[in-house]
Amino acid sequence: MLSQFYILSARGDTIISRDFRGDLVKGTNEIFFRKAKLWKGDLPPVINLEGINFLHLKKGGLYLVATTIRNVSPSYVLDLLQIVAKLIKDYCGVLTEESIRKNFTLIYEIIDEAIDYGYAQSTSTDQLRPYIVNEALSVENSLFTFRPSFLSNSAPYTAVQRPMTGKGVKNEIFVDVYEKITALFDVKGYLINSAIDGCIQMKSYLQGNPQLKLALNEDLVLNKSGGSYGSAALDDFNFHEGVNTSEFNDFKILTINPPEGEFVVMNYRIKGEYQTPFRIFHFIDEITPYKLDFTIRIRALFADKQFGSNVVVKFTMPKTTTSVSFEQLSKVANQKTEYKDNEKLSEWSVKKFIGGSEIALKVRTSLSGPCSQKEFGQISMNFEIPMYSVSNLQIKYLRVVEPGKQTTPYRWVRYITQSSSYVCRI
Repeated sequence: MLSQFYILSARGDTIISRDFRGDLVKGTNEIFFRKAKLWKGDLPPVINLEGINFLHLKKGGLYLVATTIRNVSPSYVLDLLQIVAKLIKDYCGVLTEESIRKNFTLIYEIIDEAIDYGYAQSTSTDQLRPYIVNEALSVENSLFTFRPSFLSNSAPYTAVQRPMTGKGVKNEIFVDVYEKITALFDVKGYLINSAIDGCIQMKSYLQGNPQLKLALNEDLVLNKSGGSYGSAALDDFNFHEGVNTSEFNDFKILTINPPEGEFVVMNYRIKGEYQTPFRIFHFIDEITPYKLDFTIRIRALFADKQFGSNVVVKFTMPKTTTSVSFEQLSKVANQKTEYKDNEKLSEWSVKKFIGGSEIALKVRTSLSGPCSQKEFGQISMNFEIPMYSVSNLQIKYLRVVEPGKQTTPYRWVRYITQSSSYVCRI
């Protein structure tokens, strides 16, 4: 099956390396990284170099790579790499270069128990627990230290990054509702096409893995495109193997037998209409054939108690552009603008976009020759909105079924909406 497994940093350093069969020469990691650096765009997950099959995943800036000279199922190996990444994240708390370097002994122990002579063996956190001796050294990820000020009883984002074993493990469970938006607007700002790809993800630190009851909002609509702004309409959905859906159609209740660690309870997709979080408007004023004013207005349609974080707006200028100057028309803190002349690309970033507000930017453009409106590229947005569900899917309650026990574990629920492809045509 597999010949080798290794983890490479973004610089090409080999952090973890394990040779299972001894049927390949040394230095395959250098062959792979050289190809990855020279490849334009994203490297395909499966490539063949010098008669060797390389299969890889990129997680957190790290390359998880498997090599083989045999004819294996690519989907099987890529799924195994996903499982190994999950095991490392469960036992170390977070999958980063620092956590791997601090816990390399533990990670070698995990790999040796999960893969034997290139074949997958025990691939779940539950199965490995009796055989893992080393304890993880926790590493805090500074990217997720933010805690919303409007949630006085919230836990920091770093709480979910604790290792599954070791000191300081509490009896608690974390539930994340992730939603990624795809939206396309026409030149007048009206929605042409839209979709939501979402999932309900759990990370369980519960002692004894008790059964759970998870209830969603009762106005959830199943297998219907369309729906209304007030209710979510799920077009496609699937569940984890440990989920009992006997009460889902009638009562929107899921009975869960959770494995240890992180797992996806439910994946879903919504293709009907919904209230998009942002509306984009743009205007082009021709001052002279060689000077244009390009104005963008963005309105946040969600409640003022919430906000969009790290909002980035990008748009391409005409090829005849010689100079660009920006005028911020709204008094919002932490705005930044940049023009990259070699790419003819303008970027506008706003660190915190309060709901219900509107921001605007005027781009004064000088041209070397006349241009048409079609020469402007489309406007794209990247953003993240914490504690907001664009589909209105809600966790009604999460109950822990523990017969004969009086202890009440902590239950944390978080909603995150992110942009996948959020584009307005010009």
